[in-house]
Amino acid sequence: NWPEAAAMAVEEITAKYGKPDGITADELFWLKKGVWKKICVSKMESTHNFPIAHTDMMQTTISYNVPEDKMDDLGKFDGSVTFDRTQGTMSARCDKEANNFLALNLAHDIITNKKTVAQARKAYGDIIKLKMKGGNPLYMAKLTFTPKSNTADPDINTTGLTKDQVTKAITQNTKN
Repeated sequence: NWPEAAAMAVEEITAKYGKPDGITADELFWLKKGVWKKICVSKMESTHNFPIAHTDMMQTTISYNVPEDKMDDLGKFDGSVTFDRTQGTMSARCDKEANNFLALNLAHDIITNKKTVAQARKAYGDIIKLKMKGGNPLYMAKLTFTPKSNTADPDINTTGLTKDQVTKAITQNTKN
C-alpha cells in the first residue's frame, strides 16, 4: 500500500545497498551504507515544489557540523535540507538519492561560502535541467566533499546543575 514514488525509492536503495536494516509499518531504513550515516524511505510523502513539483520521501543523512551562522541560510536554501546540531548531522529529503547528493553538495557550497543561497537555488534548477537533458552532473553522482566524524555538539550546561542534582530533585519532587 505504498505510493508509487516511495516504492520506487525503496527499489532504488535496495538495489544499491541491499535489504534494509530496519522496517516499520511506515518506513524502511539502512544504516552506514556508502557515504550515508542513515537512509530512510517513508511511505509518508511530502509535497515539495522546489525546484519543480515532486514528492519527498527519501531522507539521507551524513555526519556534518553546520555552523550556527549558516543555519538560517540552509533554511532559506531548501526546506528539505535539515540538520541536527546536537547529533552533528545534516540530511536531505527528496525522491531520489541523486537529488539528495545535489541538495547536500549545494548546502556544503553555501556553508563553505562557495555559493550564496540565491546562487545555490539557481544552480539546483540548472543542474536538474542538465540531468533531464541526459547530462551526468557530478553534483548528482556523489558527495563532492568528505563528511567528517565526531560532529556532534552537546552544547553547554547553562544551569550550573549536575545530572545527579537534577535526578535527585526529580525523584524528591515525585515523592511529594
